[in-house]
Amino acid sequence: MISKLSSPAATALVAAGTLFFVSNASVAAQSQRYIVEAHGAVSAAQAVRRVGGHTTHLLPIINGVSAKLNPSQAARLRNNPSLELFADTIVKTQGSPIVDKYARKFIGADLLAAQGFYGNGVTVAVLDTGLWYSSSKIANDMNGKNKIVAMYDAIAGVVQATPDGNGHGSHIASIIGSANTSIDGTALGIAPMARLVGVKAFGANGSASYANVINGLNWILANKATYNIRVLNMSFGAKPQSYYWNDPINQAVMKLWQAGIVVVASAGNFGPAAQSIAVPGNTPYVITVGAMTDNYTPDNTSDDGIASFSSTGPTYEGFVKPDVVAPGGHMIGYLLDEDTSYVAEHHPEFKAGDNLFVMSGTSQSAAVVSGAIALMLQANPTLTPDQVKCRLMSSASAAVNSSGNAAYTVFQQGAGMINAYNAVYSQAMNCANQGLNIAKDIAGTAHYGGPAHQERLTGNYYVVDASGKPVSGQGYLWNQQFTRNQGYLWNSGYLWNSGYLWNSGYLWNNGYLWNNGYLWNQSTLAPASSPTATESWNTQE
Repeated sequence: MISKLSSPAATALVAAGTLFFVSNASVAAQSQRYIVEAHGAVSAAQAVRRVGGHTTHLLPIINGVSAKLNPSQAARLRNNPSLELFADTIVKTQGSPIVDKYARKFIGADLLAAQGFYGNGVTVAVLDTGLWYSSSKIANDMNGKNKIVAMYDAIAGVVQATPDGNGHGSHIASIIGSANTSIDGTALGIAPMARLVGVKAFGANGSASYANVINGLNWILANKATYNIRVLNMSFGAKPQSYYWNDPINQAVMKLWQAGIVVVASAGNFGPAAQSIAVPGNTPYVITVGAMTDNYTPDNTSDDGIASFSSTGPTYEGFVKPDVVAPGGHMIGYLLDEDTSYVAEHHPEFKAGDNLFVMSGTSQSAAVVSGAIALMLQANPTLTPDQVKCRLMSSASAAVNSSGNAAYTVFQQGAGMINAYNAVYSQAMNCANQGLNIAKDIAGTAHYGGPAHQERLTGNYYVVDASGKPVSGQGYLWNQQFTRNQGYLWNSGYLWNSGYLWNSGYLWNNGYLWNNGYLWNQSTLAPASSPTATESWNTQE
C-alpha cells in the first residue's frame, strides 16, 4: 500500500544533485495534483469525477489517472479502500574543465567500433527535456541520415518535435549516440548508429510532474513495437516517498522492463551519503548507474575514482545499488548554444567549444551505459533485459587498491566499472534479478527486499548471503564514510543482485522492524513555508 502522506502541505523533492521543496502554503484554498490508482484507468477517472475532481491524464500503464483535487475531494478518495493516492510531485533532471572523450576508450567502445559495433538497428528512447532535433550533431547517424525516428511531447500529449529549452536531454542524447566526429575522427557518442526516440516530459527549468513522466512512459510502452524501442534512458530522479513497488513511476518502469525494454536509470547525485538512491533508480529490476571520474587524467587510471556526488545504496528495501558505475565526470556533449537553452544561458562556464558543453553527473553515466547496451543488443538482439543486466554486471570490474583490497563498497560501486567489450562477448546467464518475480511484483501479490542489512549499534550496512550470513571480505561493509583510495586497479569483483520475498515480518536492518511510520511520514518532508529551491549543478569532477 502507498504510505499516505499525513499532510499534502509540502513535498520534498530531489534530483539533479539538488533538494527541491514545493511549498503549498495556500493548499486549503487551491487544488493539488495527485496520481489516483484503481483497478483500471477508467475506474480511477470515474472515482475522480464522482467527487468533483478534474482528470488531467489517463495513465493506463499504472491503472490510474492524474487529477486535480481540492483537500476535501482528496480526503474522500483516501477513504475509498479500492483507491490509492500519490502526490504528483516534481522530478528534476540530474545533471576550467579539461575536455576529453575518455568514456569511449575507458569502457572499450573504441574496440567494439573497430569490429563494426555502432548500435546499428537498436532504438534508444530518451525521456528527458527533449532533443535538439534540428542539429545534425545529434540527429544524423554516421551516414548522414536522420536517426531520430520519433518525438513525443508528454507535456502537451502530442506526437511532435518541440524544442529542448533546457539542454539536458540533448546533452544526454549526444553522449548516447552522437555521430559527430572530433579532429581524431572518432565519434562522440557511444553508439553513433543507434536510432533515437525523444520523449519530452521536462520543461525548460529541468523539472517535470510525475504525471508527465508517466504519460511519457505510457507512450513508450504503447509504441515499443512501432519503433522497436529496446532501451530507455532515464537520467533524472526524485526522492522516494514510498516503497519501490508503490511509487507510480516505478510501477510504470516495471511494466516497461517486463515488456522487454532495458531501463537504465541514474543513481542520483546525492552522494556520498548512504541510502541516497533516487526514484526510479531504486527499482530493483532496472540497471542503476553511479558515476566515476578519471580525475582529468585519461591516460592514468591510478587516480580514477567514484565521483563524490554519486548516490550510494542500499535502497530502503535493502537492495544493493547502484548496479554498476560508468564515466560521469566532466562529460562533453552537445546542446543548443543560445539564450533559449537554460544550461547555455545560466552556465556559460560549462561551454567547451561550438555547441559543446561539459557536465558532470550520474545522468551522464546512465547515458554511457545506454549507449553500451545498444552495442550489446546489436551484437545479440535476442537478449532480454535480465540477460543484458546479467552480462553487464558480470563483466564489470570492481575497484581495488594497490594492496588488493576493495577501494569502495558495493553500495558505492555495485559490481564495478562497466566494460562494454567484455559485456558484448559475455556468455553469463541467470545472474541478475534472481529471487525476484516481476509479474507478481506488478500484480501486488509479492514484493521483495534485498540482501543489505544494518547493524543496530554502529549503523553500518552490510550484505548477507542466501542463508542470511554476513558476507566476509573487503567491500561489503559501509561505515557512513566516503572511501577514496589512490592507486587502485579495476579488476573483477563480487556480484550481488538478488532479492528475498518481502513480508510483514521482514527484519530489514537486523533489529528494526520496517513499518510505514519509519520513513514515510510528515517528519521527512519540508515545512510548509519552505520556498522552491533554485537550480544547482554538480562541481565538475
